[in-house]
Amino acid sequence: MKKILLLCCFTFLFLTNVKSQTVPAKYKELLQKLMKNLPAKEQGNDLINFAKSMIGIPYHYASSNPSIGFDCSGFVSYVFHNFGIAAPRSSSEFIIAGTPVKMENLKIGDVLVFTGTNVKVRRAGHVGIVASIKGDTVQFIHSSSGKANGVTLTTLNPYYKSRFMKAVSML
Repeated sequence: MKKILLLCCFTFLFLTNVKSQTVPAKYKELLQKLMKNLPAKEQGNDLINFAKSMIGIPYHYASSNPSIGFDCSGFVSYVFHNFGIAAPRSSSEFIIAGTPVKMENLKIGDVLVFTGTNVKVRRAGHVGIVASIKGDTVQFIHSSSGKANGVTLTTLNPYYKSRFMKAVSML
């Protein structure tokens, strides 16, 4: 219980200082130890709560800076790095990152890898983080250059299913 409380305090500190790009070095090791001792479900929930705090931050190409906005991989990378978890900066690098996960075994906090907007080109071009799973409905959080034009929650609908390439666990 103390570990969970301490992790919540760290999360609060990060949420109140969104301008920070990474976890301060002196806290990074402690945060990594705490995260490793938490069950994966709790890690995923904490990660998603932090990610949800950034809903509405605008899309900005090639950026991982919350002050100006995020592109998709910049957002995902920023979220994981703030929990001391190494994550690629490019959506194409997620194809070889983490541990592959089958769709039926998805967990909150897993990363979904999609093609770019051209479904015919089967090359990674977009990523998001699984935010909720209710029955067969999966919702993910990502930074979209589309209609939402920023960090948003989206249901894994037929459009995104047609673009789906792979799911990976970074936790």
